Amino acid sequence: MEYIPAKTIITRSKNPSFWFGTEYNMNIYRGCCHGCIYCDSRSDCYGITSFDTVRAKDNALQIIRDELRRKTKRGVVSTGAMSDPYNPFEKDLELTRHALELCNAFEFGVAIATKSTLLARDIDILTDIREHSPVLCKITITTADDMLSQKIEPGVPPSSERFELIRQLSDHGIYAGILLMPVLPFLEDTNKNISEIVRKAADAGARFIYPAFGVTLRENQREWYYTKLEQLFPGEDLAAKYRHHFGNSYECRSPRSRQLWELFTQECQKRKVIYKMPDIIASYKRPYIIEQLSLFDDL
Repeated sequence: MEYIPAKTIITRSKNPSFWFGTEYNMNIYRGCCHGCIYCDSRSDCYGITSFDTVRAKDNALQIIRDELRRKTKRGVVSTGAMSDPYNPFEKDLELTRHALELCNAFEFGVAIATKSTLLARDIDILTDIREHSPVLCKITITTADDMLSQKIEPGVPPSSERFELIRQLSDHGIYAGILLMPVLPFLEDTNKNISEIVRKAADAGARFIYPAFGVTLRENQREWYYTKLEQLFPGEDLAAKYRHHFGNSYECRSPRSRQLWELFTQECQKRKVIYKMPDIIASYKRPYIIEQLSLFDDL
């Protein structure tokens, strides 16, 4: 493992209400070896060289401890935005696990985004944290088809194992749901795929699904993605379809996005799965707001 210098790790969120109501961001690792063909973090604008090589930030736990100690306002710390906190090296390094222990010690909540079932290892700490602060687990699942998921996300467990992870989290009372993004045009934007994901999510106890019916593409990441499409799906001319429909657009929305949204919302409402950002934020934070009000009432 290569270690890189870092001056700070816990940063303030610019707009908490926009993305799951988290007040702070935390990225312990840099780069990712999951190999997902669509990953936006590969883009040059983020300045991550050799993106497929995972590096850890030097003295990460000491920096996190000192920064949490200095915070005058507690809140929810988000991790997983730029690099999956449960990459294969985390199994032995346990940097994410120890960072969660620090969040618990200083009574901060956590919001975790991952594709890895290694998250289940830390259910014990998440259970402790939820005693005093919100806990939110966001599991990325973009297809209900294991064979397709193994093609486009070769370094992570298949979708079926991620649905099972949601079941494990839910069985332990941990608030968990799905990041249904990106939904790749011409590959995943079918009625069957969306319906199956909602059904399997509800069966697993998912509390929410937050979707994006399309993919973002820019700079070198676009060419990387097109190359992978040609390698993995020869003869289907998918890259040519993208160029024809989207040109150099950053936001490549599925041509079926409107129909998919209607189907998605109907399926979610039928199965009582929430999907709007304000509702998700209110739902996982509400018990702690009520608890704080109750404490003040006793004064």
